[in-house]
Amino acid sequence: MPPSTSTPPSSPSSPSPPPLVLDIDGTLTRPEGWGIDPRIFDPLREWDAPVILATGKAFPYPIALCHFIGIPELVVAENGGVVYTGEDALFTADRDAPQTVAEQYRAAGYDLGWGDGDTINRWRETEIAVSRDQPLDPLEAFAADAELEVIDTGYAYHVKDAAPNKGDGVEVIAEHVGIDLADCVAVGDSINDVSTFEVVGRSFAVSNADEEARAAADEVLEAAHADGTLSVLERVR
Repeated sequence: MPPSTSTPPSSPSSPSPPPLVLDIDGTLTRPEGWGIDPRIFDPLREWDAPVILATGKAFPYPIALCHFIGIPELVVAENGGVVYTGEDALFTADRDAPQTVAEQYRAAGYDLGWGDGDTINRWRETEIAVSRDQPLDPLEAFAADAELEVIDTGYAYHVKDAAPNKGDGVEVIAEHVGIDLADCVAVGDSINDVSTFEVVGRSFAVSNADEEARAAADEVLEAAHADGTLSVLERVR
């Protein structure tokens, strides 16, 4: 009898990992809360699906982090004020009104709290960040007069247009890249991550998250900062 020429059945392939949407501060940081935890570099570099960094930081910071990790530049910066799709930079607000609020705040005798160099705001395109050790009430009053909002991310007070948010930016990138948001997994720690949690299929708040993020997340993790995020990557990869 001639040998069989049929092809043996192949073993089922492992499912692909989901696209990720990750906050930076409080989510990819060291246990003390400052500085990127280097343990996240290799898992994200090796992740076989799009990784979107969605942050309140100024636009250059997440772009640089993508470079250092070695992943494509898919970025929501400045709480949704700037969106980079990998090809185009989209600006959903402008800095004029927040800058005016900052000038009024200084004229009233207050300070943004970052020193003369102010690298926190130097490259911001759409908002102004104020140190959390500065008075909040007068800042909120000036912002309200300008029909702006102030959000406390746990790292800074952000004076911004109320319309843009991280979730809207994530939707723009998902449409451009061609990913289904229902497949996406998000990890965050702050009120500014709530809009992201609302548009993805599954969301996690690290244990150091604020009340708003914890309430909006599908699950609150036992671990904090990058430890929490790494536990999610291990579970969903």
